[in-house]
Amino acid sequence: IGGTMTVDAWFHQWLTTYKKPKGLTPKSLGMYCEKYEKYIKPRIGRLKLKDAKDIHLQKIMNEQAGMSSSHAKKVRIVLQELFKRARQSRLITYDPSELLELPATTTGTHRSLTDEERAAVLEVAKTSRSGLWILTLLYTGMRPGETAALTWADVDFDHNEIHIHAAKESGSTAIKGPKTAAGVRDIPIHSQLRPRLLATCGKPFSPVFPKRELDIYLGAEVYRNQIIRSVVAPDLTPYCLRHTFCTDLQRAGVPLNVAKELMGHSDISTTANIYTHRDQAVLHAGMALLDGSAGK
Repeated sequence: IGGTMTVDAWFHQWLTTYKKPKGLTPKSLGMYCEKYEKYIKPRIGRLKLKDAKDIHLQKIMNEQAGMSSSHAKKVRIVLQELFKRARQSRLITYDPSELLELPATTTGTHRSLTDEERAAVLEVAKTSRSGLWILTLLYTGMRPGETAALTWADVDFDHNEIHIHAAKESGSTAIKGPKTAAGVRDIPIHSQLRPRLLATCGKPFSPVFPKRELDIYLGAEVYRNQIIRSVVAPDLTPYCLRHTFCTDLQRAGVPLNVAKELMGHSDISTTANIYTHRDQAVLHAGMALLDGSAGK
């Protein structure tokens, strides 16, 4: 172990010695490996540790231009943690990652369903094993991890509420309390969801996003039961259903403070970031309230 070892050899030593013993979830450890293997190793993996300069690392960062801000920041985190420890361990004389700059990136954010995607979700939900699950996401705004911790005892038909008090930890099967107190909440059951819940009561959820079924419904080209031309948007994820619930609240005129409670946000600014997304229907409704034409 020394400055003459390769960056690749140091990465594996560092991961084994400093990261794995910390008890990180498989998802968190996987992030370090994925960013290193795909974006760092091909560029500097064979370099001697002492020969890696700031310009080598900045070139790696520059290659992330146009990608999501979250991705670029994670690549920088891996580089900075890797080389900072090497310097602290006296394997190198200076840390080449200290002044790494982020390139121009896109602000990654979840989005609402398009009208076409919403129609597909509602149709696929009629027959899919995951139908009740995706409707629950759409009509409650729950986080996927919260639905994974949901039991039928949490569905209170008498008071027409779903009680949320736990969530599956990201990257593991452990069930824990929500990250913040705001996550503990009671969500009134949507009138479109209640009949499906009643009809399925007692049966297990199938929390698997039916992306293949949605793809086929939207017109994917299939040959011998294999999709050979996909048409579903790559950024269509379960979180889009949660985001759609929030924008539906906005369109319905639900006050921001009420939406915050339903979404389980600890900070109202998180809800406000969704509420401030441009929506022409909301803008027209606002103008109608202003000029007195609402309801006419």
